[in-house]
Amino acid sequence: MKFCIIDGTMAKVKMKTNRSVAKRFKITAGGKIMRRKGGGAHYNTKKPTKRKKRLNKWVVVNKGWEDKIRGLLKVF
Repeated sequence: MKFCIIDGTMAKVKMKTNRSVAKRFKITAGGKIMRRKGGGAHYNTKKPTKRKKRLNKWVVVNKGWEDKIRGLLKVF
């Protein structure tokens, strides 16, 4: 535990955001969690343009994952 040097009391532990999750997800004004689609990072020459455009979009996260992601983002 950390102590305050000035008065010797216990310091409060800060809630920290998981930085890797913060870079991969974003929260809309309405509170939905958005993520990028997977599979568009490499081997793109053999993929049709239509598929590459579809993989480049943001989509809403599945309901089952929302609580886990909110916990890592420290957003309530």
